[in-house]
Amino acid sequence: MSMTTILEIKNLHAFYGKSHVLHGVDLVVNQGEIVSLLGRNGVGRSTTVKAAMGQVKATGSIRFKGEELIGLKAFEIAHKGLGYVPEQRDIFPALTVEQNLILGEKGGGKSGGGKKNGKAARWCLNDMYQMFPRLMERRSIPAGVLSGGEQQMLTLCRTLMGDPDLIMIDEPTEGLAPKIVDLVADYLKALKDKGISVLLVEQKLAIALTISQRVYVMGHGAIQFEGSPDDLRGNAAIRKEWLEV
Repeated sequence: MSMTTILEIKNLHAFYGKSHVLHGVDLVVNQGEIVSLLGRNGVGRSTTVKAAMGQVKATGSIRFKGEELIGLKAFEIAHKGLGYVPEQRDIFPALTVEQNLILGEKGGGKSGGGKKNGKAARWCLNDMYQMFPRLMERRSIPAGVLSGGEQQMLTLCRTLMGDPDLIMIDEPTEGLAPKIVDLVADYLKALKDKGISVLLVEQKLAIALTISQRVYVMGHGAIQFEGSPDDLRGNAAIRKEWLEV
């Protein structure tokens, strides 16, 4: 079965000032696929997704739905249907939960019936509240008083309200209780079921190997391994060299 590529990164180099962080990264995400980007802290995983979002100076090629993204601004990339959930969550603490969600909409109103490219959006406020009932309970309170897990739910949902075709998520389970980690895993599988592609930056092997169709392992600013979760489970040398502490 042939698959349609939605995101294709080729020979990506990225820099922070004079520091050369990424060294020729190649990576592909196909339509409706969950792909995990694994590796230890500091190897360039977050830089890869920030470069795709136009937040880091980069050279090479990043093509999304066939269009080159290098040189575009972050808001232009977002409008093309690429969503990004940063590790630090970036909620608006003084606004209510519901106001944060509404801010995520593209051309929408309070009902969540926004349109993208003339089509009705796939998601509305009620979808978010059904997925995470805790947000419904707390919809009228300032987002800044939410727990870490609740803030992570809110950030994920706010990004989803923009109706992206691909969502890049940086360490969504960091610091969360196991029960909330399971909720996030269910959320990501729900995205795939709706045809949304996911590029997941994650350190927890368990969640990545459970929900992904393919995994990449990064080290020294480059891809060191690509394959299925079963391939990685069976490759002790790669795990020891690039993943285990």
